This record gives sequence, structure tokens and C-alpha cells, in this order.
Amino acid sequence: MAEDVQTVVIGAGVVGLAVARALALSGREVVVLETEDAIGTATSSRNSEVIHAGIYYRKDSTKARLCVRGKHMLYDYCASHGIEHRRAGKLIVATEPSQMVLLDDLIGRAAANGVDDLRHLSQDEIAAREPALRVEGALLSPSTGLIDSHGLMLAYQGDAEAAGAMIAFNTPVLAGEVTQDRIILRAGGEAPMELACREVVNAAGLEAQTTAHLIAGIPVDSIPGRHLARGVYFTLANKGPFSGLVYPVPDPAGGLGVHVTVDLGGQTKFGPDVEWIDEVDYTVDPSRGERFYASIRRYWPDLPDGALQPGYAGIRPKIHPKGSHETDFVLQGPNQHGVKGLVNLYGIESPGLTSSMAIADEVSAILDPA
Repeated sequence: MAEDVQTVVIGAGVVGLAVARALALSGREVVVLETEDAIGTATSSRNSEVIHAGIYYRKDSTKARLCVRGKHMLYDYCASHGIEHRRAGKLIVATEPSQMVLLDDLIGRAAANGVDDLRHLSQDEIAAREPALRVEGALLSPSTGLIDSHGLMLAYQGDAEAAGAMIAFNTPVLAGEVTQDRIILRAGGEAPMELACREVVNAAGLEAQTTAHLIAGIPVDSIPGRHLARGVYFTLANKGPFSGLVYPVPDPAGGLGVHVTVDLGGQTKFGPDVEWIDEVDYTVDPSRGERFYASIRRYWPDLPDGALQPGYAGIRPKIHPKGSHETDFVLQGPNQHGVKGLVNLYGIESPGLTSSMAIADEVSAILDPA
């Protein structure tokens, strides 16, 4: 017999944990189902750990709105919960004279999203901040920062569990069906169980579409395609010359280029690049590093030969295929798919971590419409 549960969140990544926290704090009985044996083992732990400002996203997009709101919420949360973070700031650099106009375009795009603190730096200011750079110009984004992503997830988990939420690890969703007043989920590994849920939030990240297809009664035409874009990172074997974050100006095709992050532990890493793949695979091919040298030397010409070593890979859960420049978060509730009590989260790639608390509030609003 199925056990009656008020709310199930599928996925214990940073977004799933943020959602579980928000829903538990609202007084709900919350169970989180996680396939792996720990929190945040996929996209949530394989990223740049950057708090994004909200600069690049299309005006009025869900990404832009939730990133900007989530950024402010995240800084406040980190301060109140003692989570390691730093307002490191970011330089967006033009490596050719023709790119200077793109810096001006970014100021306008950012302002349209409510980010009004970008400013041009003089060559003296660039040299004072990052002496190793050789660029035509740069913008400073002072509200971009760094965060300990695992510390953040532990804090979300702690808040959720303190409010009564429970996480079931090693518990994949195996099947499900929509009934008149419940969503039935069959889940589990060694000890399968059946749950009769009044609410389900599908925050399964890379597996969100696969999970939705397992639940009979979700309209198939409401489930977007799944497209995977792997990004690899390379690190410096020795201490690098940079103090913060450096991003090339975005190219017209929509890429952000190979950027520099100096993480909270002081390690310099470069990436990610973009490689479209068919299946989840975190392999880092050392030969991809050869492409990094030319990209990095456009702004750091003194990068020594042999300085890069393979780091790690992450995978972006895209809802559009290679060649499409359309990209946005999809938070899909009953108004979109017609299933009472169900929220599906698709395409939650970067800036998903930055937006996590805002996404959680949005999910709460979908389940509790005013």
C-alpha cells in the first residue's frame, strides 16, 4: 500500500535542496528522493562556484529575473549562515579593439536586467588589479563572487531537516502515475517503496526529462528535449598570477569563452569549454587542453607551455540543441502541463546555483498561488 506523503522533491542537488528547504519551512511534510548516496554529486558540484551578477541573460527572461534576485538572497544567506564566500568581482575583457563596443553593449544589457554597477576600468586600473593581463579594455562587475557550493548545500540540507524534511538517499524514481488526486511514485533501490504524493517537484537536473517520462500521465508534449553540453576545466600546476575572475567578452554566438576563476582555496582554473555529448560522461580528455592555450593567451600571453593540467568536467542540462542560442530556465507548473501539484524544473544550468533560493520561492508560489 502506498504511503501518503504531502510533498516529494526529486533530486538533492543545490536547487532540490533549496526547494526542499523552502517548502519545509512553509510547514509542509517534505521527502527528498536522491538517486546517489550523497547530496550534490552532479551539476551542483561540477561548476565554477561563481555567484553570477545577472549580466548576460536576455531581458525579461526567467534566468535574468531569478539570477539577479537570487544573487542578493544568496549573499544575505551566506552572511547569516557563515558560508564561505567572497565578493571577488569579475573583469570582462576585450582582447581586440573591435570588441570594445561589446563592452558597452554589456553595460546596457546588464542595466536592463537590473544590474547597474558595471563600469569601465582604465589601463592603469586593469594593471593594478591584474598585472598579467594584456587587453584592450575591461569592465568590472563588483557583484560577481565566489561561494563554497558544498557549504551552501549543507546549509540548505540542515535548514530543511531542522524543519522536518527527510532525505532518502540511494532512492531513484523507478516509475509513477498521475491519479485523480495524487501522484504515485515508485522509488527505491534495495528497499523499494510506493508514495502517494499530493505535490511533486521534479528537480532532477540532468535527469529531469528522464524522470518526467517515467511518470504516466504527464503530457509527453510538455517535456522538452534533453541536450547535454560538457564543459571541462584545466588547472595550473603552480600558483597563477590572477587574484580574481577574468572572463573574455562573450562572442556573438553566445559563448563566454575560456575564463579564469581563482577559487576560495586559491587554485587557478580555466574553463569550461563546450562539447555536445549524447550521454552523461565526465571524462576529461587531456588533449582538449591544447585548445585552451590559444584562448587564454589572447589575454594572458605569458601562459607557459605545459602549465595546464586536466581538472574536472561538468555537464549543462540544455533544453535546446547545438546551434540554438535560445536558453532559459523552465519552471513548469499545472498551468503548463495540467497535472495538479506537479512542478517540473528543466534546463536548470548556470546560473542555477546563484538562482537557487529564488527558484525555490518561485516553486513555492506555483504550489501556493495567490
